[in-house]
Amino acid sequence: MRIRSLALSLAALLGALPFAHQAAAADEVVLKFAHFLPPVAPAHAQVIGPWCDRVAAESGNRIKCQIFPAMQLGGTPSQLVDQVRNGVADIVWTAPGYSAGRFPAIEALELPFMVANALDGSRMTWDYYNQFAKDEFAAYKVLAVHIDGGGLFHTANTEVKSLAEVKGLKLRTPTRLAAKTLQSLGGVPVSMPPSQVADAIAKGVVDGGLLPWELMRPTKIDEVTKYHIAPPPGRPFPVATVLSVLMNKAKYDSLPADLKAVIDRNSGPVLVEAFGKVWDDVTAANLKYAATIPGTQVTNLEPAPYQAMRDAAKPVEEEWVKDVTARKLDGQALAAGARALSAKYFPAQN
Repeated sequence: MRIRSLALSLAALLGALPFAHQAAAADEVVLKFAHFLPPVAPAHAQVIGPWCDRVAAESGNRIKCQIFPAMQLGGTPSQLVDQVRNGVADIVWTAPGYSAGRFPAIEALELPFMVANALDGSRMTWDYYNQFAKDEFAAYKVLAVHIDGGGLFHTANTEVKSLAEVKGLKLRTPTRLAAKTLQSLGGVPVSMPPSQVADAIAKGVVDGGLLPWELMRPTKIDEVTKYHIAPPPGRPFPVATVLSVLMNKAKYDSLPADLKAVIDRNSGPVLVEAFGKVWDDVTAANLKYAATIPGTQVTNLEPAPYQAMRDAAKPVEEEWVKDVTARKLDGQALAAGARALSAKYFPAQN
């Protein structure tokens, strides 16, 4: 009788195993994480990949990422915000400014001469997002909003020493406000994905780009440019690009509470700072690397021409305030809020 009872218990246990396996499998979540840069880019290799590793480890491998770099899910970088909203991707890393007009409030941080580095700039951006821009991201679960630390002049044949050298230069610009800033300095903005810039420079389609140091090596800008001209040390860059990690809201809401906690624990300020630290580390490394390239020149603008550029770019902010005010936002308050945070995080600029 006892043997029969044990046999029945064993049979019941074995019969339950497939259901237990199915339950465990059902509890596993695979997140499709898409972005626009190649896998060698620091954003992928040093932030997104490690983030996925951490959430996998902390969830006991119940959360796994399937990363799609370089637009492998199709479309263009400007479509990433729609891909994650519509569930084509579960998470994306993208620049809100690639989708011109969709996120007007956060655009204030892309006004000319706003940030001087990535870490403090990203802390500033997260502060600004929480104070002024949360409503326009209401359709998403926002995991991070940060900034690239600023774009400088990378050119093939022209050393930009003053406004005179900018006049007529065709440069790749990343966002609407970067284009307007370059126009205010006398340059000609050209919009294109980062992956196309090196080829465009090599073919003479553009003279260079207003780009952060982080993009220089993954997109091979270093192979086709000679001059790299930055602001005076510690001063804000002419342009900057806000970036964000956005999650499909329904996907996040579908997670059990403990998996939501894993996502939350690894997002917000901790992820914002991870991006900022990597960007600044890569900037320092690429500065050293550029100094080893024969014929390459890395210089800083002198204070007087730098100030002349800042003065020339002031109408960009005035026009932006009018533009967003016409869209029923308080443009003056948004610009003032951004400038106040910029002065807080970068007091040397005043």
